Amino acid sequence: MDGLSLLNERVFGFDARGVAKRFRHASIFGALESLTDGETMRFVNDHDPLPLLDQIRARYGNQVGIQYQAREAGNIVIDFTIQLAAAAEPAAEAAPAGGCGGGGGGCGCSGG
Repeated sequence: MDGLSLLNERVFGFDARGVAKRFRHASIFGALESLTDGETMRFVNDHDPLPLLDQIRARYGNQVGIQYQAREAGNIVIDFTIQLAAAAEPAAEAAPAGGCGGGGGGCGCSGG
C-alpha cells in the first residue's frame, strides 16, 4: 500500500452545509471524538466558522490540529487532525466560545 492510499484512509470528509444549524456543533464534536490519533476530518462549509474554532481550541486544546486547505468566500475547507502527542503541550490562549449554533443558540458566524 502506498502512502497516498494510507493517507486517504485516514482523512474523513464532513460537509457541514448539509447539517441543520441546530445540530452542527454536536455533530462536529461527535465526529471529532470518533477519530483516533493521526486521523483527520476534512471539514467543508460555506462560511468561516471562527466561533467554532474557538470552541474547538477551548475544548480540545492542542489535541486537535487546525489547518485551512481553502479559505475563500463560500468555500471553506479545514483539516482537523487528532494529535494526541500534542496534548501534553499547553494550549494556546483561546477567545471565549462563540455562538455558531452550538448549545441551542443562533449562529454567530458572519456567513450564517
